Amino acid sequence: MGKLDYEGFLSPLVLARFARYMDRHRVQTDGTLRASDNWQKGIPPDAYMKSGWRHFMDWWLEHRGRSGRAGLEEALCGLLFNVQGYLHEVLRGMPLDTCPLPGA
Repeated sequence: MGKLDYEGFLSPLVLARFARYMDRHRVQTDGTLRASDNWQKGIPPDAYMKSGWRHFMDWWLEHRGRSGRAGLEEALCGLLFNVQGYLHEVLRGMPLDTCPLPGA
């Protein structure tokens, strides 16, 4: 223990697929492109929860041999976005001296 092994804990295949998912969802309904880090400005936890459940249901349907709204990979990426965003909101609400920052 000691140094965190980001290379070992994370999958480059998953991160690349997630980045493609996020990039595709940057396009807004009016055609403009939102900043890649726009979500970090804050999304209410309730919104993450509701969206997360929709993506979870799609994942579950796909797992059970049924079709979700956009396929298995989209469901998993959507769920990953919501879990990460919810955790981001939890961590950013913590006092800096207790927030588990890298290298701390």
